[in-house]
Amino acid sequence: MSRQRAPERLWAPWRMAYIRRAGQPAGCLFCRARRARSDRPGLVLARRPHALLMLNRFPYNPAHLMVAVARHAAEFHELTPGERGDLLDLTGLAERALAAEYHPHGVNYGANVGRVAGAGYPGHLHLHLVPRWDGDTNFMPTIAGVRVLPESLARTWARLRKAIRAIEAPRSSGRERSGRGQGRRG
Repeated sequence: MSRQRAPERLWAPWRMAYIRRAGQPAGCLFCRARRARSDRPGLVLARRPHALLMLNRFPYNPAHLMVAVARHAAEFHELTPGERGDLLDLTGLAERALAAEYHPHGVNYGANVGRVAGAGYPGHLHLHLVPRWDGDTNFMPTIAGVRVLPESLARTWARLRKAIRAIEAPRSSGRERSGRGQGRRG
């Protein structure tokens, strides 16, 4: 059996933005996204009064999503019933949008609480949803230690935003009739 040699260089210039900021995040990503007037720059897909759904800018797999509570709270026991409800509501919406647009064979769910647990933004509770497909662990991560993302973040955001709007259309129609409509951003 011949042994293949791993590439000596893999050019990924878009990673420099992450590398420069990785050690010292400027404030909280989720708090910034919550305050933003437009959703597209922060990759926010949907909002609720107490939570938001967004793409991960540095995904493990295509369509890697995060659901965060709006308030800067670190652990589940700190959440109000409304925060827990919106967090789970958006998690369910994320599942439906992923199924409609990407048809994953499974989803990994995760929460990293505290820096030693891997939290990039300790102190702001968020869940990760990573869609998985048969065969997504292919030769690139195994041999080269590299993940291949076959779609840009802008395209993923547009596809999921469209899917979410289609899913929420019946919900919005009911709200508007009852006078409880919720404004949308960006």
